[in-house]
Amino acid sequence: MSANQGNENGGQDNSTQGASTKQLHKEYRERIISTYRPLHRELYQMTPGSFFVPSFLNAISENTEEGFRNIISEPSPGVLTFDMLQPQFCKMLVDEAENFENWVRETRTRILRPNTMNAYGSVLDDFGMERMLDKLMKDYILPMSTIFFPEVGGATLDYHHGYVVEYGTNRDDHIDFHVDDSEVTLNVCLGELFTGGEMFFRGVRCDKHLDSESESGEIYNYSQVPGRAVLHCGYHRHGALSTTSGHKVNMLLWCRSSVFREMRKYERNATSWCRVCKKEKEEKQRRFSVQRTSSQTDSSSPCFSQTDSCSP
Repeated sequence: MSANQGNENGGQDNSTQGASTKQLHKEYRERIISTYRPLHRELYQMTPGSFFVPSFLNAISENTEEGFRNIISEPSPGVLTFDMLQPQFCKMLVDEAENFENWVRETRTRILRPNTMNAYGSVLDDFGMERMLDKLMKDYILPMSTIFFPEVGGATLDYHHGYVVEYGTNRDDHIDFHVDDSEVTLNVCLGELFTGGEMFFRGVRCDKHLDSESESGEIYNYSQVPGRAVLHCGYHRHGALSTTSGHKVNMLLWCRSSVFREMRKYERNATSWCRVCKKEKEEKQRRFSVQRTSSQTDSSSPCFSQTDSCSP
């Protein structure tokens, strides 16, 4: 199985985007915001008590590893799940996304879809939710990623790409095996009624080893539940199986670190987080240790000489 990299449409990665492209996207976004009328304006300002379940807010307030582990399940290494969003918030966000799609059809506005892999869905940042999502990342995801994903820039997240995607009849059916254009990804199912659509995970890999085989402990399928979040490293290879019936809507937040991306330009490998790089390094160290031990044994032998023979 070959892994793709899911990239954001429109080239908005702030670490590589040129000034002219930034300006064009800014103008595109301003045109939408100036004409689109939100259905639920309360979604556009962070209101923690209305957005999040109490257990999540308590853990954020405590801000300790123990507090987070009290609400988190880790069914597979690096896959963190926890209750996060209130049912009413989920419903309102689904309704808002549907309202935006209706506006797009009615006005015949051409929009950028969330990424190169999803044909259905919308970029939340593009119709006014950028500030709210930035606060979500910095105040609610960053405290967790600092503890659980420090090796991939989890402590230095500073910009994001937020969107919703839809699966089901007349929408995307599934999403192929891929990695995200993020350091840390938040994925929350919003609803609605559906069957199928399980996420599947196949281990964390760097660019060089994206298509390497998965080990048995890395293979895991997860059935999503509305309001419950999944948090994982962006380079954790994953996808979604077919949604066999109903309508499934997910909110995703690709959280990025400009510091980590700059550092990666100078790294020769990813031994701190890529499983294959780490194993290659361990094997290299093992071989070096064996060679060194063998050399020391030979040099200390009483029969050792330049001719490798013992004198009578």
